[in-house]
Amino acid sequence: MEPNLHDLIFMAIDGSISDADFERLQRLLESDPAARREYLLAVTLQETLTDVAVASAHAQPLRPVTAEPTGLGDRPDAPQSRRRNRLLWSGLAGLALVAIGAVVLTIGRQPPESGSPGAGAAVAREAEQRLAGHATIRYLADVRWSEGQPAYREGDMLPAGRLAFDGGVAVLDFFCGATVTIEGPARLEVVSDSRMDLQRGRLRAFVPPAARGFTVQAAETEIVDLGTEFVLEADERDARIQVLDGEVAFRGGALDGTHLRSREARHVRDGRTASGPIASVSHPEQLGQRRRESLREAAERWARAARHWRTHPRLIAYFDPEGTPGGRVVPNLGGVAERDGVLVGPVEHTAGRFGPHSGALQFSRPGARVRTRIDGVFQAFTFVCWARIDSLEHRYNALFMADGYENGEPHWQIRDDGRLMFSVMVDDTQDVRFFSKREGRIVRDAGLHRVYYTPPIWDISKAGRWFHLAAVYDPSERRVRQYVDGRPVSDERIPDRFHITDLRIGPAEIGNWGQPFRKTPWFAVRNLNGAIDELLIFDAPLSADEIRRLYEQGKPPGY
Repeated sequence: MEPNLHDLIFMAIDGSISDADFERLQRLLESDPAARREYLLAVTLQETLTDVAVASAHAQPLRPVTAEPTGLGDRPDAPQSRRRNRLLWSGLAGLALVAIGAVVLTIGRQPPESGSPGAGAAVAREAEQRLAGHATIRYLADVRWSEGQPAYREGDMLPAGRLAFDGGVAVLDFFCGATVTIEGPARLEVVSDSRMDLQRGRLRAFVPPAARGFTVQAAETEIVDLGTEFVLEADERDARIQVLDGEVAFRGGALDGTHLRSREARHVRDGRTASGPIASVSHPEQLGQRRRESLREAAERWARAARHWRTHPRLIAYFDPEGTPGGRVVPNLGGVAERDGVLVGPVEHTAGRFGPHSGALQFSRPGARVRTRIDGVFQAFTFVCWARIDSLEHRYNALFMADGYENGEPHWQIRDDGRLMFSVMVDDTQDVRFFSKREGRIVRDAGLHRVYYTPPIWDISKAGRWFHLAAVYDPSERRVRQYVDGRPVSDERIPDRFHITDLRIGPAEIGNWGQPFRKTPWFAVRNLNGAIDELLIFDAPLSADEIRRLYEQGKPPGY
């Protein structure tokens, strides 16, 4: 082992290492497992000391520390903080080792919790995410939501509450296993995983054995399934039910205690035998075929509209994965071949927002990305894409990121709290520090810039849903506007201090941020755990009407 390995490691940690020593350390780490273990131990100790400092900050003067790369664009080759006293640091590290040992010993003595992996195992448990919901929407066919009532989309989870639409058909999957097809106009209430109230409308319920006991209330009577398929028609005066297969029981009302079996039909209010069959409600499989046709028609409509946008005089780039199924090049349909994208790493081709009639690129693994290079100087930016977000597992999740984050370059990403964030570097030479509430310490930023946030637009209940996202950076009007599904969600003024007119992109990535041109092989993990279906970039601030038109022309059915 090299006698000055520890000096090299400490210099790397405190930022005082020279280029020559950095290269020497890199060679040692690549060739010597013992050196790698020492390096990892030192990094762990540094993080432990930081945590100790944060815990005692109320009693100690606040001192600046060098930050790890933040979501705002910190770079490993940014100006470093002054050199630490390594002798003092080593002493503190020794104390930290003692503290760590004590903590481990204490944890090891704690009795295992119920359900833990094994006796004596210490398991870090985070609070589980919780959602309120009882059913999901499988299909929507031509649904017109009632004015003043919540509007939902395919894949949305339904909490307890009212559902009202004036026309169309909806298919709901209750968590108990029952599937209910509802034809409008309809008014109903989702009560629980296994119960709903129907005030108006027609439904067809399929209830497998696992969902036995599923209950629909209509006309002041509870209809309890005993493993069946039935249709029900209700309005403000009465309800009629016909059992297609199986058996139902009634609780309350004129039919209290009555059982109804296959092919039997009754009026619920007074128990009379219903004359004539109830009009048939579409089977979910029929609606599935109808939806597939709607997807194809919507894809064809968008293809016609997209030809117009491809001729926009200020279009910088238009990346569409549909044209390259299985290929590694994503052509720039904006017409400049030098701006084509190339797939790098384990990018996966997947279905886009129009299902089998469109394509998308999935970036679920850390190495996945699309590389492009867009040279030139621009006067404004508009970024538009369709994105499916499966999870926000990283602190920052990339949509489109310029490599170096140098003057005039954009970063567009999503934070783990569901907020969109857009920024442009103003001056990358400035030494900017600020207190980060999230880090609990003073951190060093990449340079002078400002991040423009939206309110949260995503949570785990929206996993797998397609979103139309747009960010407009307009230096001439000094505004930054962001849109979701064609609607504005934030509008901020660009302060004088952060105003910049010459915009650039250069080498950049879609769906990730690899920082490939740095002295270190380490990079921030920011791959989007999801997919992108089309990305358009304009050298112009598109208007709210243009953003809305892009969304309306390109949205899939059920939106």
